[in-house]
Amino acid sequence: MRAPIGDFDNAVPAAEAEHFDGPAADAVRAWTGPVPAEQLLYVDTDPEKADTAVFVENYGADLTETSANCVVVAAKRAGERTLAACLVLSRTRVDVNGAVRRQLEARKASFAPMDTAVEETGMEYGGITPFGLPADWPLLVDTAVADLPWVLVGSGRRRGKLIVPGKALAGLPNVVLLEGLGV
Repeated sequence: MRAPIGDFDNAVPAAEAEHFDGPAADAVRAWTGPVPAEQLLYVDTDPEKADTAVFVENYGADLTETSANCVVVAAKRAGERTLAACLVLSRTRVDVNGAVRRQLEARKASFAPMDTAVEETGMEYGGITPFGLPADWPLLVDTAVADLPWVLVGSGRRRGKLIVPGKALAGLPNVVLLEGLGV
């Protein structure tokens, strides 16, 4: 089937995708969220073209407005560290020192080191997705992402992406929708 966004001819329901595995795949296959599971799509992509600018050049200019990046942040307060994930439009950056710090009630917030993000999520760097995150993590999602009819996010691996209705993101565990998370 043809994907609703991007230049992909190979979209399949993610729960049925042959090469889709890991924590994100487990979460998708157990999906009970606000949209039907068959609307969570998987597209196979070249891992060498996973970085945003190259990806858009190869898979469709419309993805500039419809793709989102999921990043891991570390917040500190009173000697305690909290890890969280943030999902913003790929053309924006996460407001770590403003929106994230306030939401997590942290004294300091920063991007988590790559090794930490990979180890804690069980996902590949460059493919981290809001699906299948550790159960106790807050997931901060910019309302601009959740308001999209369709959004492209990682699949947990550099190979492959998920295309989901923006409103599906509101059904993920521990989600907090924040206006202005991406600046």
